[in-house]
Amino acid sequence: MTTQNAIDWPERYLPGTGDNFVSNEVIVQGVTAARVWRFLVDTSTWESYYDNVADITFPSGGGPELEQDTSFGFGTFGFPPLDARVVEFQAPAEGVPGRLSWTAKQDGAPEERLDVLHAWLVEDLPGGRVRILTQESQFGQPAAELARQTPNPMLNGHQAWLDGLVRAARGEVAG
Repeated sequence: MTTQNAIDWPERYLPGTGDNFVSNEVIVQGVTAARVWRFLVDTSTWESYYDNVADITFPSGGGPELEQDTSFGFGTFGFPPLDARVVEFQAPAEGVPGRLSWTAKQDGAPEERLDVLHAWLVEDLPGGRVRILTQESQFGQPAAELARQTPNPMLNGHQAWLDGLVRAARGEVAG
């Protein structure tokens, strides 16, 4: 029996306690966790394989590669640019999954406020397989509005991100 790792959730963002939660996962062959990781943490490649992200900035400098405590901004799902900060960063290694999480916030009027934690887990599995799990827990009226839609746009958007990430890691898109 093989066990798989899970996202480590801070209490504040525990799944099921917010206004919207989505979970997407793929398990594929033909790539490694290290190769997937390269395209996940290099924000300069995101727009080449995921069309729901734009205007990536690093207001405090740094970038385009994410690392622990990196502050960055980006637009997605039609929201004004979100202020994000990497809160967990562990590159994949032998027997150790890659872990990347960031918080993203949008301040403003109550109907515009958004507070999310977007987490990624990338791990090599036996048999030359790679598992990529992404989950997001969201708070705020915009998140609740997304959750009421069928299908949930966040669920479909994150699946597109996963699918594009796999294509990029396989060398099927420029990046």
